[in-house]
Amino acid sequence: MKHFVIAGPTASGKTELALALARRLQTEIISADSRQVFRALTIGTAKPQGKWQNGKYRVEDVAYHLVDFLDPTETFDVSSFCTRAQALTNTAPDKPFIFAGGTGMYIHAHFVGLDPLPPSDPALRAELTAFAQEKGKEALHARLTQLDPVSAKQIPPGNIQRVMRAVEISLLAGQPASALKSGQFFGQFPSEKALLVYLNWEKDLLHKRIEERTQKMLEPMAQETKDLLATGVAENCNGLKSLGYPQILEWLKGEKTKEETLEKIITLTRQYAKRQRTWFNRYKNALRLDFSAPQDFDTEKIIDRILKEYNS
Repeated sequence: MKHFVIAGPTASGKTELALALARRLQTEIISADSRQVFRALTIGTAKPQGKWQNGKYRVEDVAYHLVDFLDPTETFDVSSFCTRAQALTNTAPDKPFIFAGGTGMYIHAHFVGLDPLPPSDPALRAELTAFAQEKGKEALHARLTQLDPVSAKQIPPGNIQRVMRAVEISLLAGQPASALKSGQFFGQFPSEKALLVYLNWEKDLLHKRIEERTQKMLEPMAQETKDLLATGVAENCNGLKSLGYPQILEWLKGEKTKEETLEKIITLTRQYAKRQRTWFNRYKNALRLDFSAPQDFDTEKIIDRILKEYNS
């Protein structure tokens, strides 16, 4: 069965469109978002508001999978996503599912494939996290340089999660992570498996959408963080490393002002959107929908176009 993928940068309207398409087709959504998996983290991850009914998370009448099921102290990776996504599609092989989200690696891994790599080791990951916290990200990157100079040249020290994963793979595999790559990472999207729809907003408009959304979410996100900490969850738990939450924590501790926090989150979100655009631009066969004005985002007209392309 050929599926749908609704992709694009953060704040581009993926969830809204996916829900409208799911209602039109009377089907279900699989979230491809690495942060919406966490319970208790809803505002900052832009998780669709829903509730659990009969074992499924539902946003009104639509089943929305792979959100709101993981404790913030736990980890979730691309391998976990692929296993769960495949299991979901296997339950209804004749149903077209809608994959919606901006975690490009998840989408790529499921539809294109990635090199088989050793799964994350919690003990080793905890050791590397402690090392990075004590010695700093530059020291962790220097360790990667010793283990895998090729990967070290490709991954900047500031991208600590990728650096840590490359170190972890090198240690677990007993050889450089770069030596395990086969080239699937750069494969094109298989149009026979799914129609990939990319939501492309004019840059200034997307920046405005990011700014407006961040302004609305700042206070609720701070309360959400307070509520989570009140349950005894540590500040350095995996969930609170999600974009925006470290900045909220600085504000709550009095290290930054509200204005500084707002501006920092907006800047980081714009930078994240840029990385997402770069990622999805690799797929030349995507149905690219360009928006140069707010009124261009007409969900019913967009769905008509998507279905026409899907059925052609």
